Amino acid sequence: MSGLTFNSPKVQGPASAPNRVASAIRDQIIDGTLVPGVRLPEERMRSELGVSRSSLREGFQILIQERLLVHVLSRGFFVRELSRADIADVFTARRTIECAALLEATALQPQHLQAMARAVTEGREGVEQRDWQKVAAANIRFHEAVVAFADSERLNIMMRQVLTEYRLSYQYMSSPYAYHAPYLERNVRIADQIRSGDLAGAADALRIYLHESEELLLADFSEI
Repeated sequence: MSGLTFNSPKVQGPASAPNRVASAIRDQIIDGTLVPGVRLPEERMRSELGVSRSSLREGFQILIQERLLVHVLSRGFFVRELSRADIADVFTARRTIECAALLEATALQPQHLQAMARAVTEGREGVEQRDWQKVAAANIRFHEAVVAFADSERLNIMMRQVLTEYRLSYQYMSSPYAYHAPYLERNVRIADQIRSGDLAGAADALRIYLHESEELLLADFSEI
């Protein structure tokens, strides 16, 4: 646990503290620092984030509701470990949110097109550098950009939560790099469909993509 650093700026005011705690932990999950089964170092987190014990625990409760943490009586708070059913449910949520978001999009805002293009570029760079963390992060940003086309902050929040939980599944991949790399060119094709205005075609391609991604991940999970 010595590598963990919760270096978000100290929170300003009690009302914001639990949300800032939750945000700091989500960031650690997304970047792979916190992995399933890890116990959270409460005292160090409280000190580094500059929050009270009650605010820290409230932040933990937010993440328990988001299915990212669990509390074990007399032992503490842990990053949640996923089951096969969890993984299947995450993909059901992803297909529902991502495909519906594309079909609801009425205008392709330039900032969302740019975010999608950046994610594609960063993913390709990650493949060239054989940096699976970069590839995986770029893939998550691509899917966030897809949902952003619906221009719904509620959908964006839901998607961030689902993708953070999805990030926990990386622990079960036999090779995260090999898992993500083949999908990058499919991201490129979906991005091309979106830019051309073929949102229904992009949604269909994405639905197939996510079904295949789920099957591949569950096959890895079966071998653990």
